[in-house]
Amino acid sequence: MESRSLLIIALALAAAGGAAGLIVPYLNGDVKGEKRQAQLLAKRSGVPRERQVDATARRKQVADSLKELEQRNAKKAKLSLETRIAQAGMSLSKQMYYIVSAFAGGFIALLLYSFTGNPAFGAAGMVIGGLGLPSMWLSRMTKSRLKKFTLEFPGAVDVIIRGVKAGLPLGDCLRIIASEAPEPVRGEFRQIVEAQTLGMSVSEAVERLPERIPTAEANFFAIVISIQQKAGGNLGEALSNLSRVLRERKKMADKVRAMSSEARASAYIIASLPLIVALLVYLTSPQYIEQLWIKEAGRVVLFCCACLMGVGVFVMNKMISFDI
Repeated sequence: MESRSLLIIALALAAAGGAAGLIVPYLNGDVKGEKRQAQLLAKRSGVPRERQVDATARRKQVADSLKELEQRNAKKAKLSLETRIAQAGMSLSKQMYYIVSAFAGGFIALLLYSFTGNPAFGAAGMVIGGLGLPSMWLSRMTKSRLKKFTLEFPGAVDVIIRGVKAGLPLGDCLRIIASEAPEPVRGEFRQIVEAQTLGMSVSEAVERLPERIPTAEANFFAIVISIQQKAGGNLGEALSNLSRVLRERKKMADKVRAMSSEARASAYIIASLPLIVALLVYLTSPQYIEQLWIKEAGRVVLFCCACLMGVGVFVMNKMISFDI
């Protein structure tokens, strides 16, 4: 009987203690203090919960846009002949390119065959002139055009920045560049404006720019415009950051070029030294060196040396070329 009463008293005391633990914080203001501290921390951070949700959604949208652009660029990694001709900035049809390649191949083949009298050298000249020289010429024209575009592009971005900050729409800024910027920037932005006229949105028209200008600068610009059109934000500030990045990349490229100038000079000297020595030997002792093109074995050796020299020049060019 006494043990039962002691158990009842213990349970009553435990229940009273639990109730006191729940009620006392409300009586002395501890719960209100904790809520107040949480509110102060939220105000101090300056980011309400709704804005945090919006920022998270925007980051997800930006990540999805970047992933979509990367997948699109990966699909277009293999370039067609029409795309390569457009990148070189030439108004040349595919059929005309093949005709020029055939004429070049025939000319080189006829020149080597008349020089050596060997049909094998004529066939090699056909391959070199028909496939190698036109492709090299197209690549050289493309590199020259891309270099001009990279030099003039930061100025075009600055025009857009000033126009947007002055209150002009993005389309009007693009039209200003399409009419007043130097080539090849003017021609590329003219195609963007023409695509807008045909009904495309600004982001869709700008996304085609890296196809014609395969540079990091054009790709950055397309990404910034696409993200701004989909996720919103301050376009002037985003383009200001892009302009600063482009100019820093230009400074870095000039610095790398200056630091690698000694290596380039050494490569030029090494590549031209065999030709200079052969010319000097021909001027001093023509009977000694003319055996290279008079005899069959000499012509084979000369052809092998030319191939090895070409491989050496290619390797040295890759060694002194840096991607920024």
